[in-house]
Amino acid sequence: MAKITTKWDTNLKTTEATRQVETASRKGLVLTVTDIANQAINTSPVLTGHNKRSIQFEVGPGGEVAKEPLTGAIYSTSGYGGYLETGTHNADGSTKMPPRPYIYPALVKFMKDLPKNIKAVLK
Repeated sequence: MAKITTKWDTNLKTTEATRQVETASRKGLVLTVTDIANQAINTSPVLTGHNKRSIQFEVGPGGEVAKEPLTGAIYSTSGYGGYLETGTHNADGSTKMPPRPYIYPALVKFMKDLPKNIKAVLK
């Protein structure tokens, strides 16, 4: 599972400006998490397609109202998505199944877009 947490503080004096930043942060995170999830789906290793179909994402509560950080998560519910991502090893430490990462590379590729996505919503 890839989990993204954002925490921001402002020195804005008005509630409306704070809410605008909060809304932009949420929308920017949704855009970013959606891009990451779509890339993970497109690059998931495929034998039967079950893992690819099981990739999900969500954006958590966060913000001033929730008093918690805004979070996004991308994960597989296939039951073996983590094994695909990290590989498996035998008891002696030798590789049983090599890793075939698909979530982490997507995270690296699109995480840098989060600030840009937030700014785009603010404009």
